[in-house]
Amino acid sequence: MSKKRLIIIGAIIVALIASYSLFGNSNDENSPITTQVIKGQFLNEVIISGEAQSTSSKKIMGPTGARRYQIYQLKIQDLIPEGTIVKKGDYVGKLDPSEINAKILDAQLNLENAQSKYIQEQLDTTLTLKQERNTVKDLQFKIEEDKLELERSIYEPPATIRSLEISVEKTERNLKEKKADYSIKKRQADAKMIEVGTEVSKIKKQIEALTELQNQFTIRSHDDGMVTYIKDWNGNKIKVGASVSTWEPAIASLPDLTKMESKTYSNEVDIRKIKKDLPVKVGFDAFPDIELDGVVTDVANVGENKKGSDIKLFQVLIKLNNTNENIRPGMTTSNRILTHTENDVLMIPLEAVFTKDSITFAYVKSGYSIQKRQIELGLSNNEVVIIKKGLEENETVYLNKPEDQEDKSITLLK
Repeated sequence: MSKKRLIIIGAIIVALIASYSLFGNSNDENSPITTQVIKGQFLNEVIISGEAQSTSSKKIMGPTGARRYQIYQLKIQDLIPEGTIVKKGDYVGKLDPSEINAKILDAQLNLENAQSKYIQEQLDTTLTLKQERNTVKDLQFKIEEDKLELERSIYEPPATIRSLEISVEKTERNLKEKKADYSIKKRQADAKMIEVGTEVSKIKKQIEALTELQNQFTIRSHDDGMVTYIKDWNGNKIKVGASVSTWEPAIASLPDLTKMESKTYSNEVDIRKIKKDLPVKVGFDAFPDIELDGVVTDVANVGENKKGSDIKLFQVLIKLNNTNENIRPGMTTSNRILTHTENDVLMIPLEAVFTKDSITFAYVKSGYSIQKRQIELGLSNNEVVIIKKGLEENETVYLNKPEDQEDKSITLLK
């Protein structure tokens, strides 16, 4: 072979290599991807997100006696940030005191009026009884004078003596009546004084109770713990500016962080697979490295419509078997509920399963050729499917459709 010819051949080879280097990878996305049929444990899981919450918490309550004073709504004026660690007696928040302040002011005005009425009644009583006592004394003096006149008139005519005797008897009768009147009026005065005095005492006690209630508008923690916001009936967290009912004046809560669960909701399809006592792996979006074991403790029998959606969802509660100091109520959880397990089964990825004319098959590598082989499927999860018939362990299957295999016939199961 001549030297010139060798140079030409070499140049062609170099050109081919360069061409491959430049364009050989342009169809990588269409190049066949394969995997092997594996044998092992099949895990069927339902994966749903949820929210961490405590199974045991103590509510931090506002004033409980406000309804007695016609106060039915309590507006939150201040509230410490959620997640704050507090000690017993620490400040938590404050309620708007404007309504209770107005009632205390009204009660104080009523007290002033009642005290003024008490003093007036006291003066009137004193004056009236003084006049009655003076009248009694005047009658007593009159009797003494008449008796002296009667003694001096011993030598007067009988008619004169009798007239004086009648005057004494009449005055004594008037004295007796006046004493009886005085006793009645004194009892009346005492009753009036008790009445106005009771009113004063009643208003004073009302002011004391209102002042004590006013002090309760400053909310303090009744125990050690971490403050979390509670939710209203509509599922919204109660924050500054929100109002709470005096029938249930809960402002916040102190959850027990050693007793945690994940509250989640499942759709109508998956809820059929979820049963009580199923094991769960619980992850946390905020801490990807943390995964805790849990167990399903409650599955709702009746679905509910979530806000803004017509889809029925079923509540599922998952108790955490242990906890972690980093876990807090309100954190988003990822719950992998193990619903079914099978050991020593053949499995392939879902991508390796194809269908044509209701026949399920796989592309199987057979030596240097490719076989379209019918397969019988078992249960599947989000990643793999069980192969009941049609494949053997370690056989190679294709994850995408190989080229020039569309018209190839399918080898059916026997």
